[in-house]
Amino acid sequence: MTGTPLGSVEDLVARALAVHARTQEARRGSSAGLASPGGPAPTSVRTLIGVAGEPGGGKSTVAAAVVEGLTRVGVRAVVVPMDGFHLAGATLARLGRLDRKGAIDTFDADGYLALLERLRSRSGTVWAPEYVRGVEESIGGAVEVDPSVEVVVSEGNYLLAEITPWPALRATFDEVWFVDTPAERRRRWLVARHVRFGMTPGAAEAWAAGPDEANARLVRATRARADVVVDAGRLWPDA
Repeated sequence: MTGTPLGSVEDLVARALAVHARTQEARRGSSAGLASPGGPAPTSVRTLIGVAGEPGGGKSTVAAAVVEGLTRVGVRAVVVPMDGFHLAGATLARLGRLDRKGAIDTFDADGYLALLERLRSRSGTVWAPEYVRGVEESIGGAVEVDPSVEVVVSEGNYLLAEITPWPALRATFDEVWFVDTPAERRRRWLVARHVRFGMTPGAAEAWAAGPDEANARLVRATRARADVVVDAGRLWPDA
């Protein structure tokens, strides 16, 4: 982990631009001489930025803010969430994992890794899945990433986990950030989200204190492996 925690949207966008510039320059240098005179240029490669953090901590809001900021300065960017790789409810029921949906073994991690590897290249359009809250299922082919997209921001709980295959997945990113959110605020946001998508207040509190908190403990332990921390307390001081 390096540098001062990022505490404003301007910080987030500046960091993303710096990562993009650095990685593209490195690739230009490594590809020098690969194309023969008069032959085709090496295939353009995207910048991939990961945003990790505990359940309900604001990862999707951070990712959206980065994409909006990059787009504003003329860099094409798209959010591709890890949540699109939730296993289906029927599959989780068959595996006996439905009562802890959201745990690390309730995602298709290998499928997510394969998608990220495809997203590296800008040679063609990639269609990514998206998780739909309320429906509580993933919808395939919902997110379009066409060849004009220069930066993909992907957010999810377990991007820094050490359980196979997550280390290989982490290696596909140019940087992974960790959203560090005050515990009371994160819990409040999480309960409110559960209620907004159909849980009773009591059920929301129980899920946040049970499965969500078990997942949060695993995710908190990965914080030190991030390239940089996003300080959600400074980012949203009045939330």
